[in-house]
Amino acid sequence: MEKLVIHRGLVAALDRANVDTDAIIPKQFLKSIERTGFGPNLFDAWRYLDRGEPGRDNSVRPLNPEFALNQPRFRGASVLLARENFGCGSSREHAPWALLDYGFKAVIAPSFADIFYNNCFKNGLLPIVLPAAAVDRLFHDVAAFPGFELIVDVPAQKVATVDGSAEYGFEISDFRKYCLLNGLDEIGLSLRHADEIRAFEERRLARFPWLAGGKVGGVVA
Repeated sequence: MEKLVIHRGLVAALDRANVDTDAIIPKQFLKSIERTGFGPNLFDAWRYLDRGEPGRDNSVRPLNPEFALNQPRFRGASVLLARENFGCGSSREHAPWALLDYGFKAVIAPSFADIFYNNCFKNGLLPIVLPAAAVDRLFHDVAAFPGFELIVDVPAQKVATVDGSAEYGFEISDFRKYCLLNGLDEIGLSLRHADEIRAFEERRLARFPWLAGGKVGGVVA
């Protein structure tokens, strides 16, 4: 998992409430458990004018010109601005995988569905909850200023405009903050203790050799 410390990025605005996980990455793309390769099908039903299927060449598919992420001004965006209850619907880690694979590092919204919110942190995507009034102002700024960027500062727990004219604080637990700053998912957290784990396994196998098919009383277990 990549570290997320301070990130400056172009903001893309998705002015929709209750965006569910099937809209983020439709169910037909859930056949893989790899964390990569989902970006081209992020928001597939909204992004394209035809139905997407795994293995299709997305470069030749007709784009929906009305969809926000297809607008040239949002090309290369890495911060997504959304409305309330983002990530509702079924639980699927593929949703944050798709957002990350597309290039987003953070999503800002007034509220998130609980399971999606937790899945984001487990995969290195930062969900930032800001008051509705602050989100409204950011939507206005994105519309008014093409190329609008924000600075996401995880250590300081704040989002700020590049010119410093506005700054918004956000909440994050110490544990989640530690994981983001150090690029640690749950597996990474466990591997910090790899030496102790190996030592324990060696002691256990020495005491219970039958666990590895060793001999017990001269007989192979």
